[in-house]
Amino acid sequence: MYCIKTGQELRVAISGKSGCGNTTISGLLAKTLHIRLINYTFRSLSEENGLSLNQIIENAKTDDSYDLLVDRRQVELAKKESCVLGSRLAIWMLSSADLKVYLVADEEVRAKRIQEREGGSLQDIIDFTRMRDSEDRERYKRLYSIDNDDFSFADLIIDVSKKSPEEILLEILNELEKRSLIDCTPIKNSKN
Repeated sequence: MYCIKTGQELRVAISGKSGCGNTTISGLLAKTLHIRLINYTFRSLSEENGLSLNQIIENAKTDDSYDLLVDRRQVELAKKESCVLGSRLAIWMLSSADLKVYLVADEEVRAKRIQEREGGSLQDIIDFTRMRDSEDRERYKRLYSIDNDDFSFADLIIDVSKKSPEEILLEILNELEKRSLIDCTPIKNSKN
């Protein structure tokens, strides 16, 4: 069993491009450590404001305030308590994170993962992902002067191409333990 050291708070930021497993890994880590998962998105914003998700997405195409609000809200929530913040910009936005993790995989691996999740033509997904990556990069540079292709400052960079979610989770837990941010208590077998 893994737990945060008594009297301490823990904030882990996990980022990566589409198809790298940000949401999956962030959720697994939060569940394992029994802390809050923060994944505040346009969907969250639409629920809070009574607008349809499609309306939020359309508005955001011409109004940067939607992106700015979502990003600001994520950080506000993360500063309140121990958590895992999972988003494309988490490692940049939550500069105070105790551990910044960046997940990487090449374009084809990411596209195949998206295809498994959503279906569709692999080439269409590759083309869409390439376009989305380019648009995201331009938007992040414009809004925050962030180059999301430069993640060299991350504390832990994991190539997820040939790893299961459980292997990735274990790598993060090992790094947290190595940094004395969590304790590891072996789970006792109830048959003994």
